[in-house]
Amino acid sequence: MRSTYSTIRKQTAAKAAAAVLAGALALTLTACGGDDDSGGGDSNETGGTESGTTVTLPKLNGESLEVAAVWSGAEQDNFKKVLAEFEKRTGAKVSFVPAQDPIVNFLGSKIAGGQPPDIAMLPQPGAIKQAVDKKWAKPLGAEAKAELAKNYSQGWQDIGKVGSEQYGVYYKAANKSLIWYNTQVFENAGATEPKTWDELLTAAQTIYDSGVTPFSVGGAEGWTLTDWFENIYLSQAGPEKYDQLAQHEIKWTDPSVKDALTTLAQVWGKKDYVAGGAKGALQTDFPASVTQTFTGGDQPKAGMVYEGDFAQVNIGTAGAKVGTDAKVFPFPAVGDSSPVVSGGDAAVILKDSKAAQALATFLASPDAATIQAKLGGYLSPNKNVDNSAYPNPVQQKIAKALVDSGDDFRFDMSDQAPQAFGGTPGKGEWKALQDFLTNPKDIAGTQAKLEADAAAAYGG
Repeated sequence: MRSTYSTIRKQTAAKAAAAVLAGALALTLTACGGDDDSGGGDSNETGGTESGTTVTLPKLNGESLEVAAVWSGAEQDNFKKVLAEFEKRTGAKVSFVPAQDPIVNFLGSKIAGGQPPDIAMLPQPGAIKQAVDKKWAKPLGAEAKAELAKNYSQGWQDIGKVGSEQYGVYYKAANKSLIWYNTQVFENAGATEPKTWDELLTAAQTIYDSGVTPFSVGGAEGWTLTDWFENIYLSQAGPEKYDQLAQHEIKWTDPSVKDALTTLAQVWGKKDYVAGGAKGALQTDFPASVTQTFTGGDQPKAGMVYEGDFAQVNIGTAGAKVGTDAKVFPFPAVGDSSPVVSGGDAAVILKDSKAAQALATFLASPDAATIQAKLGGYLSPNKNVDNSAYPNPVQQKIAKALVDSGDDFRFDMSDQAPQAFGGTPGKGEWKALQDFLTNPKDIAGTQAKLEADAAAAYGG
């Protein structure tokens, strides 16, 4: 798996670039925005490059495809509109197959039963490597690779490779270094947007003193907890240590991990700082963690919720407006600079065919990404998506910052890990951090558990 990330890991200027990107976000993310679903346009309307060209697709009348992904709710509905456009252009019929985490296990059962989907949207680079190792994944063809080369930075192409072969199209990206807040709560409390960790703790106490719980945490889904840790670790320990821990080149018993967990405990271990306490957080899934921050008038269950740009979909579900009811600031700097952590979902072909290759090519194009960009709650690493496609100024700034960063980003650490450690409910890092949320005083025990699980998953 190390070869997959070699290009990104060896960038010597990453720390400085991350600081520049974080500074840009700090200056722009509070720009006023419109309604989350405004400016969406017709779901069949397509964008493309600035010259107005579109990707060429073959006629596939009578062909049928299945696409599997773990997406649900509005995210699934919006992606189906992209698939509908592919159907319209090609004549093929595409069915969406709802998958469950961990998706590799879900796909394994499908393949064992002789019914694999044609394409799977894999949320972890580690899952792509597993699919290749199991000989499930099929390489991308010339058309898809050409579309990728035209529209993606080298870094985003490389994380879809295993060895020298291109398998993944990173259709969806995420800026996972954001904290969303209820503007009414902040105004009532007299709190201001923090830029540093200490300022975040001050804002939290100010909100608490006003009678509102500071944070909502979706602890029922372990990935939200790994995201908390990763942002703190990247900012506090720095990008070189981050890369080493991501590849298990240093152990989870390293003092840098202790420092990050100690910092994290300043929120998770503070009495009444988390909505519902640890027990309530562990029963709160990600969508609920967002909606409960933006419902209840000026007395919601929490004033802030940490998660990526995709939280906008859930903010809209709560009836709140991004830029007015809900605003956002970059994850505060714990160390020298604010962290910049990205995630993403890649289209990987499991049943090779002309239709599957055509859909992968379409998903690599600005045409497909533009459709979903207009619907909100979505971010594309495709550099040829017109920034005006995003439905509000907040989303436009987030998207521009991601594209402008080029290859200078750090991919979600748990997504780089073997899925047994970084992406399985009730196991590995997800379970260890859920346990830590329950008992944030047990730093040494958490480190020992993380290291034991990591050693087993990485093979020693």
